[in-house]
Amino acid sequence: MADAPPQKRFYRQRAHANPLADRGLSVPPRPQDMDWASLFPDFFPADPPPGYSPPSVETLDVGCGYGGLLVLLSALFPQDLALGLELRPRVAAFTAQRIRSLRAQEPSRCQNVACVRGNAMRNLPHFFRRAQLRRLFFLFPDPHFKRTKHKWRIISPALLAEYGYVLRPGGLVYTVTDVPELHQWMVKHFREHPLFEEVALGQLASDPLLSLLGTVTEEGVRAQRGGRTPLPAVFRGAPPINPMVPPPVHH
Repeated sequence: MADAPPQKRFYRQRAHANPLADRGLSVPPRPQDMDWASLFPDFFPADPPPGYSPPSVETLDVGCGYGGLLVLLSALFPQDLALGLELRPRVAAFTAQRIRSLRAQEPSRCQNVACVRGNAMRNLPHFFRRAQLRRLFFLFPDPHFKRTKHKWRIISPALLAEYGYVLRPGGLVYTVTDVPELHQWMVKHFREHPLFEEVALGQLASDPLLSLLGTVTEEGVRAQRGGRTPLPAVFRGAPPINPMVPPPVHH
């Protein structure tokens, strides 16, 4: 059945992927060329009422894996559009099928979330305008333990400039990992970057997401079963120093 729930045994793939080898991706030339209507048809009616303007995607899950966070976001924020970017082709296919299946089972469910195969390290400015996002998630990113592969880490000074470009001032970035060294790495780079400021976790007591981020993904569940503590951190987008200068666009 086209809308049957996917089975992971048919979509298993290596946990690690080389983000610098991403041939075969379909990337819009510019954000305004992105076909959001095909991903969120309920929010882009063919015959919209007068004055209707479809919402923009304002939440991004980088490396969304099997879609656990997307399903949670759909329930918590049913009117907010959220996109998951996943580099691994089989995992991206699983999550897209999972969303289609949930929509088919319950038409009001998961209409506001979608997953596409994409590389946030190279193509983010192709998908999103400046200051478009208000939530950005990096949950259990690949630690790339070897020093020679630190260049593959999803958090770096160059990449933070692009994340700061697409995140609106006051928008939030959530990070979680069960690797203390990676946690320290991410916190250090965010603290040192002028486009971000750290948010004390105690200030987010009313945030419905923070307490769930450590266990909503498959990686988080594995960490919990292994007795490893999730290490969260949250950062707020600061006003850009020079908002007229766009980030580099990778080809």
